[in-house]
Amino acid sequence: MYREILKPVFDFLLALVLLIGLSPLFVLLIVLLYLFNQRNVFFFQERPGKNEEVFKIIKFKTMTDQKDASGNLLPDELRLTEMGKFVRKTSLDELPQLINVLKGDMSFIGPRPLLVSYLPLYNEEQKQRHLIKPGITGWAQVNGRNALSWQQKFVYDVFYVKHVSFLFDLKILLLTIKKVVKSEGINSAGQATTESFKGNE
Repeated sequence: MYREILKPVFDFLLALVLLIGLSPLFVLLIVLLYLFNQRNVFFFQERPGKNEEVFKIIKFKTMTDQKDASGNLLPDELRLTEMGKFVRKTSLDELPQLINVLKGDMSFIGPRPLLVSYLPLYNEEQKQRHLIKPGITGWAQVNGRNALSWQQKFVYDVFYVKHVSFLFDLKILLLTIKKVVKSEGINSAGQATTESFKGNE
């Protein structure tokens, strides 16, 4: 009952309340990112959701679109702006995903929605992460986030799918707040962003 009925209702109501309550912060971030990120404020990308149905995720953009002389994007660490670093460190880049939750694409708690190109790379066990809606935060995020290997993340994701409950979600929510305050596990060591998933060995 919780997973199919109560969880979606809680998601919708909480997303609505937060969008209204945080609207001043939302507007402030839009203005600051517009100034610091060469007018690039939002990042849209297709991601697989529940049952691998594709939707467009919304995030605050933390990098510019600067390219080299050949027209290729510069490395992530060169495109990440100072404002973008702050927004990412505080996880404020995830704030627009409240709109995805309100639309029903996502949940507050669940496996993070990854790239569509990863879908053929999962094994049968890992594919179970798509049996529920993806989340803004999840069990893998509070256990290391980008500091974990891909295989470790997927183990946490599938464990969550098999043990969804109100108390488990509450635990993850509280741990997420703690992680955000301490800025733990935001990036992989020595990198601006985590490495791409290239499949299982």
